[in-house]
Amino acid sequence: MRPELILWDWNGTLLDDARLGLDALNRLLARFGYPQRYDMASYRKIFGFPVEDYYLRAGMDFSRHPFSVLAESYMADYIPHATACTLAPDARQVLQTFADAGLRQVILSASPVDVLENQVRERGVRPYFDRLLGLGDIYAKSKVDLGLGYLHESGMDPARAVMIGDTVHDFEVARAMGVRCMLQCGGHQNAETLAATGAPVCDTLGDAAALILEER
Repeated sequence: MRPELILWDWNGTLLDDARLGLDALNRLLARFGYPQRYDMASYRKIFGFPVEDYYLRAGMDFSRHPFSVLAESYMADYIPHATACTLAPDARQVLQTFADAGLRQVILSASPVDVLENQVRERGVRPYFDRLLGLGDIYAKSKVDLGLGYLHESGMDPARAVMIGDTVHDFEVARAMGVRCMLQCGGHQNAETLAATGAPVCDTLGDAAALILEER
């Protein structure tokens, strides 16, 4: 059944910021005196949500450096550097394709909502979205309540919605909301990790869009 609503993840899906995520992690480790460093392949294996668990997999010690301190330091580094991040290669075209098809589009992100608003507007794509749904703080817990609230408020049937993301967490959010999920492997987690969810995994957003729009 062809959907009426696309729920977009932002970071790593529409915003091409996986390289920044890796670089910001390595800078965070250096600032707090940790010796380990990661390349992209190893970063994409350990990344995930909750962020606390991801930091622990990266080797951080909360008894020495509380999670709140690490998270604040990370965001203080990430936000100014993110201005250099572009949209994913085919993001703008896919957004226009969905708009031309009459689909409603919403961003559902673990980013703080003020950061999300700024990043979307800076890239000139705010008009594509009915709503930008972001969290109220920097600790990136879960998007489920935000998404369920939007579905209830809008009266949208979850069966007519699809979540597009780049992490296992996006799949988990979609499942908790009762919506379908499609994952693309150009972001923060690798194809092998994503495929373990059982959700369709595409190489690009264009591939994902083609699969969605061919549904009847």
